[in-house]
Amino acid sequence: MQMLLASEYGFSPENDGIENREKLQKILDIGGHILVDKPGVYDVCGMVLIGSNTTLEFTKGSAIRRISCEDGNDSLIQNKGALTKEYDTNISILGMTLICNGVDTEKQRVIGINAQIGLFYVKNTVIRDFACMDLPCFGFCIQICTFEDSIIENVHIEGMKDAVHYGPGKKFVLRNGLFRTFDDPVALNANDYATSNPQMGWIEDGVIENCTDLDQPETTGFFCRILAGSWLDWEEGMMIRNSDTVVSNGRMYRAVMPADGKEYTSFTRPTHESGVEVLDGIKWAMTQDDNVINNCGCRNIHFKNIHLNKHRPVAFCFHFDNDNNSHSYYPYSDAPVQTDITFEGIHYEAEIPYFLRSTTPVGSTKIINSELNNCKIRFAHRGVDGIKYNTSNVTISGCTFTGECSIAAVEGRDIVLHCDNNKFPDNSKLELIGNIKEIKRKSCEKS
Repeated sequence: MQMLLASEYGFSPENDGIENREKLQKILDIGGHILVDKPGVYDVCGMVLIGSNTTLEFTKGSAIRRISCEDGNDSLIQNKGALTKEYDTNISILGMTLICNGVDTEKQRVIGINAQIGLFYVKNTVIRDFACMDLPCFGFCIQICTFEDSIIENVHIEGMKDAVHYGPGKKFVLRNGLFRTFDDPVALNANDYATSNPQMGWIEDGVIENCTDLDQPETTGFFCRILAGSWLDWEEGMMIRNSDTVVSNGRMYRAVMPADGKEYTSFTRPTHESGVEVLDGIKWAMTQDDNVINNCGCRNIHFKNIHLNKHRPVAFCFHFDNDNNSHSYYPYSDAPVQTDITFEGIHYEAEIPYFLRSTTPVGSTKIINSELNNCKIRFAHRGVDGIKYNTSNVTISGCTFTGECSIAAVEGRDIVLHCDNNKFPDNSKLELIGNIKEIKRKSCEKS
């Protein structure tokens, strides 16, 4: 593949943001292997689109600095197929340093793509050796949705919002990540706010390894949010609020409304084939006419060698939203079971009261070879009518418990706990609370 040198096509640190956007877009339209070959800071105003079979590589000492646009700011980079829902393949972004410069993603060309780098409908993507140290408070840094075969590795992201935000997809690796974010460093959001995921579906077959959550004085969210959702087929008279989803006429529609908690009664079935229509005061966006489903979550995910340096209330959460932004479990819908989640080599280096909290049904979960310090594991109830919880199998093996630790299950949650070869130093204990029906212990001895 012939390499194109960006400097030969007029992309330059000397240009203003508009000129650089135009030059970079012309190079991306050619495709192939593009090298930003001159060190320096490149101002870019607006968004560029990257297509299939394209590698965008940055030489050492180069950086992209965002410049605000008069008509508002979208992503910096999206793939071309995001606009048409057609898959792009073989996209790589290598060695990029991004300076957000206070420019946030305040508008959305595609509803739900809300990131500096937003990839939607992609296969075989690589983001490697990436840095962003000033992520603003609204848009995510990297967002990837409706994908297959994704590698994100060697990334350093600091700022306010989610660092790496996954929507539905399969076969992915997030490796060697250094994060300091106010919100979630890693989000596995099979379901999400209507403005934060362009589609919904299962996230599966992933590895998240060698990642560190750096300390920061302020925080919200979790190290990783493992977010599920479920909804109903449309029925006349059903109550709808912001981000609710319905299946109608073989398609999925989402209510894109103000996040004010207001409820609307839906009398008119949404049937439009694309775009947005307002019916009964509800702004319905057609999101999916392929892979039409009624629930989603995460399965077969392996967390490995994770260092938790930041004080957070909860490290990992199997989550249903239930607030003004989203109510991801619609009453009496068929709740998904998130399963085959493994936590291996988790290291506590900060006070985190809850290692794991669940408000969704959970199948099989393993915690192995980890250090659990004064931690709690809690299987709770979301508090919305109609949720049915299955029996959850939890295996804890090869772990060291220090301090006072507990596993609790509220009424309606049944847990089968398997303990094997764990260590309990002096003055440490593991308390079991609530509906933990069966306990199998081997070598759970004081060390």
